[in-house]
Amino acid sequence: MNVDFSSKKPPRTVLLVCTGNLCRSPMAAALLRRQLDEDGDRQDWRVLSAGIWAEEGEPASAGAVMAMAERGIDLTGHRSRRLTRQMVEEADLILGMAPQHVEAMREAFPEARDRIYLLAEMAGESHGIADPYGLSPVTYRVTANEIERLIRAGYPRIIALAERAREKGG
Repeated sequence: MNVDFSSKKPPRTVLLVCTGNLCRSPMAAALLRRQLDEDGDRQDWRVLSAGIWAEEGEPASAGAVMAMAERGIDLTGHRSRRLTRQMVEEADLILGMAPQHVEAMREAFPEARDRIYLLAEMAGESHGIADPYGLSPVTYRVTANEIERLIRAGYPRIIALAERAREKGG
């Protein structure tokens, strides 16, 4: 009996997007990855991050590395990536850190409009997350706390939207 493994769907993918992929989206990706790892049913999900205007290959900002290290998460291996059409096509759910990210992605990728949201929307809120780049360690901690709060509060909706996208063939 031949078994066809080619029909196996790839794991669900959540893509987190900010401006330069140096602070907010890497922190959000790391925090969502940890949340998924704690959820026994979703450890195989992919969590990616990118920046709309990112330079390729830059390390996460020192403040982001510090804020995540305080949570036991190592961001030292992160390298920035510019958002690409392929990333958008492969993502089941795309979460922007600020309204301008969502707007820019919906304009650039209109076919993916129904998979692009503001991270805060997952928690029933409608604000952006301020960019801490170049600011104080305290600002990075505040930003990390806000991202973590939104991911925890919005986790059920994140899961539901990513699963719905796959069922729709997205």
